[in-house]
Amino acid sequence: MLSRFMSGSIRNLEREYSCTVRLLDDTEYTCTIQRDAKGQYLFDLICHHLNLLEKDYFGIRYVDPDKQRHWLEFPKSIAKQMKSQPPFTMCLRVKFYPPDPAALKEEITRYLVFLQIKRDLYHGRLLCKTSDAAMLAAHILQAEIGDHDPGKHPEGYSSKFQFFPKQSEKLERRIADLHKTELIGQTPETSERNFLQKAQMLETYGVDPHPCKDVSGNPAFLAFTPFGFVVLQGNKRVHFLKWNEVTKLKFEGKTFNVYANQKEDKKIILTYFAPTPEACKHLWKCGVENQAFYKLEKSSQVRTVSSSNLFFKGSRFRYSGRVAKEVMEQSAKIKREPPEIHRAGLVPSRSCPSITHGPRLSSVPRTRRRAVHISIMEGLESLRDSAHSTPVRSVSHGESFMPRSRSQATDASDGVAVISDEAYSPSDSVLPTPVAEHSMELAVSRQINGAPCSIEEEKESEAGTPPRGDGGDFGVDSRSAQEGAGGDSALSEVEQVNKFVLSVLRLLLVTIGLLFVLLLLLIILTESDLDIAFLSDIRQTPEFEQFHYEYFCPLRRWFACKLRWVGGLLINK
Repeated sequence: MLSRFMSGSIRNLEREYSCTVRLLDDTEYTCTIQRDAKGQYLFDLICHHLNLLEKDYFGIRYVDPDKQRHWLEFPKSIAKQMKSQPPFTMCLRVKFYPPDPAALKEEITRYLVFLQIKRDLYHGRLLCKTSDAAMLAAHILQAEIGDHDPGKHPEGYSSKFQFFPKQSEKLERRIADLHKTELIGQTPETSERNFLQKAQMLETYGVDPHPCKDVSGNPAFLAFTPFGFVVLQGNKRVHFLKWNEVTKLKFEGKTFNVYANQKEDKKIILTYFAPTPEACKHLWKCGVENQAFYKLEKSSQVRTVSSSNLFFKGSRFRYSGRVAKEVMEQSAKIKREPPEIHRAGLVPSRSCPSITHGPRLSSVPRTRRRAVHISIMEGLESLRDSAHSTPVRSVSHGESFMPRSRSQATDASDGVAVISDEAYSPSDSVLPTPVAEHSMELAVSRQINGAPCSIEEEKESEAGTPPRGDGGDFGVDSRSAQEGAGGDSALSEVEQVNKFVLSVLRLLLVTIGLLFVLLLLLIILTESDLDIAFLSDIRQTPEFEQFHYEYFCPLRRWFACKLRWVGGLLINK
């Protein structure tokens, strides 16, 4: 009896597993779910925990063992999507940025979007000129610590907060001045709403960058925003296509193609190359989902999309969920008492801290800062020339970014727009790349600034993996990764050849199958009683008569005999 009970308990444990989801305020939600549970079940649990109704803007992101990021597909089983073993660690993130975040119905939704955009600022995904940066940071201060209090907030208090990947002393003084003078009396809700209104006007609002290369091998970032498809290269926005201009998104291997129709029936095709086939497929899926969400009027218009022009080749994917227009209509119908919001306040965050403790780069002497800056720029140039050319965040102290307004961006959508004084180089959202040994100084300078030590550490933070301990280990890991790079490239070439051979075999099998079906159809038509001229001509040829009497008639008698035999067996039973 006891053994039966224990075996039953073990089977139940095998059917369940633990899942931890890191929320936007960096608290964690842990639950136990069934092995066959779908992504929608987990997402509903989290939304219930947060008391969130406007949930269509959010998604669950996870990182596989190869450091490739994915969005959890809600209609599918969680266990079948994860490539690692349980327990699983994931993150709740904004998947579809609201076109007008300040107009969201509920305060809880606005607060979560506020946390996401604050995270985007910290990781360098959201660019802004210095005056806008100061105001955004001041709103964050007002929302988190309230009105300025000389007793609690001594001189230089804004320097204890980390808002951006880099921030100068001049910017910190401007943030403090705005917080002291212009935002007095604002509640957290008002400050968050004003923050969202200002962030929404920035040209890189809603950008979740995907690192790629163009046909010339130059690094670029591709992104999908509420307003369309964007390509960022250097300090310029080189392409902006509105969603109604984008006609198709295709990918094959590492190649990603965007087909679009612009003014005066001008058709264009943009081609970019992702670091890996998996990254390219993730890019394509994100594009398909964003296009369906923002472009379509109803979810009933969503269709299954193929990654290739040939029906028998490539991946097939279908967005599952409501579109933006339906979400806004549903939000307008919400009638309930506003749920209580537990704001994070001054709680330090592991991946996006509001407050940092420890030395900052601004405390380093200016001569030392210049030496650090030079070493960083040298590291950047060498990394740009490397095999994958993954951009690395700079920590220089010049005046920050200079984007234009949303109206200007829309009016000049066809031209090349300068969006920044510096190259767009977000520290997050990039694939791991072997880092050269000389970039050790870059890692040290980041440690001085209190920022994450490497791109991989930021990914590990999102994936829930503990970061590496010190710079020495980081250098060893970098060298070992470089040693394996040659083997990986050779392996990828073999995989490409295998995929080509499989494609040719698939094409051959489909062709043979179609010919066989056509032959059967022709035989059926010629043996039928249809009185059609070309069929009559075929029936009168000697070859057809020979086929009819020597092959078709004996085969028909054999089938009839077998059918009578099977019928007799069934009757006797």
